Amino acid sequence: MKLTELFQGVEYDIISGDPDIEISGVQYDSRKVTPGSLFVCIAGFKTDGHLFAFEAITKGAAAVLVEKKVDVPAGVVMIQTSNTRKALAVLARNYYGKPDRSLRVIGVTGTNGKTTTTHLIKAILEEAGKKTAILGTLYAKIGEIEMDLGRTTPEALEIEEFMSLCCREKAEYLVMEVSSHALDLHRVDAIPFTAAVYTNLTQDHLDYHQDMEHYLESKLKLFKLVDGKNSISIVNADDQYAEFFIEAAGDQYLTYGVDQPADVQASELSFNIKGSRFKFDYQGKAVSVNMHLIGRFSVYNALVAIAWALAEGVETKVIKKAIEKVLGVSGRFEQVPSEREFTVIVDYAHTPDGLENILKTSRQIVENRLITVFGCGGDRDRTKRPLMGEIAARYSDFCIVTSDNPRSEEPEAIIAEIIPGLDRVENSRYAIIVDRREAIRHAINFGKKGDLIIVAGKGHETYQLVKDKVLEFDDRKVAAEFLKG
Repeated sequence: MKLTELFQGVEYDIISGDPDIEISGVQYDSRKVTPGSLFVCIAGFKTDGHLFAFEAITKGAAAVLVEKKVDVPAGVVMIQTSNTRKALAVLARNYYGKPDRSLRVIGVTGTNGKTTTTHLIKAILEEAGKKTAILGTLYAKIGEIEMDLGRTTPEALEIEEFMSLCCREKAEYLVMEVSSHALDLHRVDAIPFTAAVYTNLTQDHLDYHQDMEHYLESKLKLFKLVDGKNSISIVNADDQYAEFFIEAAGDQYLTYGVDQPADVQASELSFNIKGSRFKFDYQGKAVSVNMHLIGRFSVYNALVAIAWALAEGVETKVIKKAIEKVLGVSGRFEQVPSEREFTVIVDYAHTPDGLENILKTSRQIVENRLITVFGCGGDRDRTKRPLMGEIAARYSDFCIVTSDNPRSEEPEAIIAEIIPGLDRVENSRYAIIVDRREAIRHAINFGKKGDLIIVAGKGHETYQLVKDKVLEFDDRKVAAEFLKG
């Protein structure tokens, strides 16, 4: 591809070299550069890509895109732009031939519920006979092809590459989780979404966003990326920030809710350990749903998927059948199989709201005691630690505070910031067991008939991040091992 063709839609200046060259690839990681590539220098949080420009050139990069000038050998094209992250989104789309033109792209954003919601939308579309790809926390998947792209929403280059694969595999839809980081860092700027879907907004990622106002602004960006033609926005009417998203959505939107009046209204909610029942009403027609997913938060996840599907014109009988078929989503209120007389649930809840949602649900269905094993991640928003401690103590009969993904922090230091929250609750009962494996073992040994044990925080993850090591660890496997013992 000609360099000038690649840069269509990007504001840039040629600093040196002849721009009339062919570009064989685009990379922002100098380790992946091949001869003839364009290397995009991105200033990251840990290092600056400009420092690796010379390394990229020695590997054969024909051109470098920079925000600030660097030394390059004669003959190498250097191009300057104001924001290389913004530019990368456009460059990636151009390089992969604008794959979104043959896909309807549905973006799902919010603090909690994104993963389950995307899987429910995918289930509805597949029940309707539409080939659908999915991209998010668990994987990027189209048909039998599955890959791990490393983040909930990867860099623009990986997104466009996956979208190109979706086109080759004849997918009609791509449903993707869109994180606040991705929106703030311009990873999805070049994608003309056909739908913006909003779940909720509660405290998370304040280590990055600093305050809720910036977090909200980042989420709202998705609604500005929706293509105005044949598109829709879906908003949670019960969410405290609903008015901001409705305003951002313009005229083309549907609301869903339980408590507040909404276009898609749920009522008659009931739950047990086997699932949830509810009824939704849309344009005067009521439909009853009996699904395997458990809890009020699961009803909200189902509602948002239902609202989008109704807006897309999917028949209600197809929607109902699809929702009722879904057995669960990996690491989301996932029951660990066992012959014991108590139940162990593993869940990804790692925010105050997420933890409160699953514990509220657990409180409604537990027959005896509710026991919660949880911790907080290191190098992340520290203000949520005492909040999660207080929530766990408020709803649980007994808590075991343990290590999550401590990263560069000491687990004991993280736990010390959780404990004040537990102590705020009168008569709270808890133990501190730093070793997560031992914490799970202790909870299971402590279990009695009718108890419900919640192991929260890591869900689907198969690893634990300790210092600079990635250790093999899966809550589900560890719990299953002790349940058999």
